[in-house]
Amino acid sequence: MARPFRELLEKLSPESRLEVDEKVKTLLSELPLTELRHARHLSQVQLADVLHVKQASISKLERRTDMYISTLRNFIRAMGGELEIIASFPDGNVKISQFENLGERVFISADVNH
Repeated sequence: MARPFRELLEKLSPESRLEVDEKVKTLLSELPLTELRHARHLSQVQLADVLHVKQASISKLERRTDMYISTLRNFIRAMGGELEIIASFPDGNVKISQFENLGERVFISADVNH
């Protein structure tokens, strides 16, 4: 008989639970857009409704490897987040601010030529 994962967690030592929590945080900190949408409990249809586009546009956007920053920002905002662009260097991180004041675009283009 299957047992709830919660029961297994309760049997772990505090150190092991902390290790599991850290691994979960690490896994959730790096996600493709599709998995991020799933983690936010949103369907493509729900996101399409918020962005006033067709579901097929969301599907295409999630498969793209290159897109406008404004498109990505709108996608993230539709899920309730904010996009920040961080440059990482050996001596520290720098938040890139020049994209924060781009004109607001509500439309998400599914055109693969972007």
